[in-house]
Amino acid sequence: MSDKTRSDSSTINPMTQAFLKDVLTGFSKTPKSLPPKWFYDDIGAKLFEDICELPEYYLTRTERKILESAAAEIVAALGEDTVLVEFGSGSMSKVRIILDQFTTPKEFVAVDISVEQLAEAAKEIESAYPGLRVFSIAADFTQPFDLPADLDASLRRCVFFPGSTIGNFNPQDAKALLAHMRTAAGPKGRLLIGFDLKKDAAVLEAAYDDAAGVTAAFNKNVLARINRELGGDVNLDAFEHVAFYNDADGRIEMHLKSVGTQSCSIDGHTFHFTDGESIHTENSYKYAIREFEQLAATAGFGLAETWTDSDGKFALLLFDVTNTG
Repeated sequence: MSDKTRSDSSTINPMTQAFLKDVLTGFSKTPKSLPPKWFYDDIGAKLFEDICELPEYYLTRTERKILESAAAEIVAALGEDTVLVEFGSGSMSKVRIILDQFTTPKEFVAVDISVEQLAEAAKEIESAYPGLRVFSIAADFTQPFDLPADLDASLRRCVFFPGSTIGNFNPQDAKALLAHMRTAAGPKGRLLIGFDLKKDAAVLEAAYDDAAGVTAAFNKNVLARINRELGGDVNLDAFEHVAFYNDADGRIEMHLKSVGTQSCSIDGHTFHFTDGESIHTENSYKYAIREFEQLAATAGFGLAETWTDSDGKFALLLFDVTNTG
């Protein structure tokens, strides 16, 4: 990496500054990498919604079926006096399945990094549930953020984290995120979390490398975002989407592989790629239920309820906070 005439990044907003920092840091590493949270600008969020409708991508529809069949049991376990706090709320379509089962849903807190989608989805939730107090927080949920000061203190908090997003974090980072969620839930809180179960590699790889190329477009969008927001000159056509199952680590890996030798410039920095060199953009860890239960226990959660689909593809677990550690 070489330093050329660098633009003044002090005037850009904090989210863009954080994006720039992660890109410069990630592209300076060997191997190169990017945090997957930067997939989710407005375009990336919409592409992910398209991915969720793909025939190969079983995760969303399987989790939705579990939610639909178990929603009444979930609300019975939670109790009516519950405020749901959804980390990475996205389109907020899954939380509606749970909200529909409350006699009178009281409060909902949505936390998401995609500002435009957050605003739009929050308005839709407010319209659909007139008596529900809806709070939206535009934030990176992996970092500390403050819950609304005027939340009803009499309500028990339940952090809701569907979609198997926990799989994007390596076990140590997942443990840290779970500890962050335990803090958000409070000393008597709960966690309702979805994750993908271990299964045949061919099924997993198809889910992350679909025939229509939507996941490839989603992966490449992070490069397009670098160009749009950071003034980069990355040639998207010179990278190809690669996804494979790493059996030793129990995870799907997504990469953007350089086709040929090339260079790109971002904020006055030049980065060089050799032929076949990749940018590691995402991991998606898969768990056995017992493995995940043990991981959650290290963050102060005790397993209360388990729901899975009949094929054993996906799991939705409810945990209680067992300590404030």
